[in-house]
Amino acid sequence: MDFLINVFASMPLPWRVALIISGLGVAAICLRALESDEVRAKRTDQNKKKELRSLAQRISSYGQGVHQRYPTGDVIVSERDLAEQLRKSPEAVATALNLLLGEQKVQRAPLDGYWKLNL
Repeated sequence: MDFLINVFASMPLPWRVALIISGLGVAAICLRALESDEVRAKRTDQNKKKELRSLAQRISSYGQGVHQRYPTGDVIVSERDLAEQLRKSPEAVATALNLLLGEQKVQRAPLDGYWKLNL
């Protein structure tokens, strides 16, 4: 044990830092590889919810920006146009709009695939 301590102490500081960072990286990779399927599924689900919430916020911000440019009218968006604008899939945009519908931040427009953003 003293030998390892002496070897570590004799290393230059940048090498010691690199060794510690590498050890932490290997430990993190091992933890990720050895986690259970249940934990992995839970983490994946949380990431999807976070991404969906972020997309809903971006849609709301987009609607506010459009409303500031054209303050006299309602903001009506198409799922497909919004998906292209935000570079997301139309299914993800539809899911985020349904989330905003539950929060009463959007309404369905009379035309299929169109939404009115409540600002």
